[in-house]
Amino acid sequence: MTSSSRPQAAAGPAAAGSDLDALMQANIVRVFNERNPARRRAALGELYTEKATLYDPETVATGREAISDAVGNLHRMLPSSFIFTAVGHAVGHNGAARLFWQAGPPDGPAAVTGTDVAHIENGRIKLLYVFVDPGVH
Repeated sequence: MTSSSRPQAAAGPAAAGSDLDALMQANIVRVFNERNPARRRAALGELYTEKATLYDPETVATGREAISDAVGNLHRMLPSSFIFTAVGHAVGHNGAARLFWQAGPPDGPAAVTGTDVAHIENGRIKLLYVFVDPGVH
């Protein structure tokens, strides 16, 4: 909390909570669940800045093409039935957003859980940090 009474500066169109949630939810559905590379790259063009960077425990990928390749590699490591699902709504402020997620078979228990933390610039993801929770669920 700050002691200043100045209003916080907006971080572009994604500054509102519902916009942050929509962006983070779209990232799960249109990027991380998309197995078609052309559709995934189109989504990245809409949701990410041109020189965005993805950080996960295994990869650092900069640029939309590299991020698409990293997601494609992830798909090759996971069973084809696995999907990513948001757990609740994203929250954020001052250009940062956080979303909890899980992955596993559509009708089964979560095999993996984690958190995405994004830095948002002008309504698009500039940096995405993917945290994978330890242990098997």
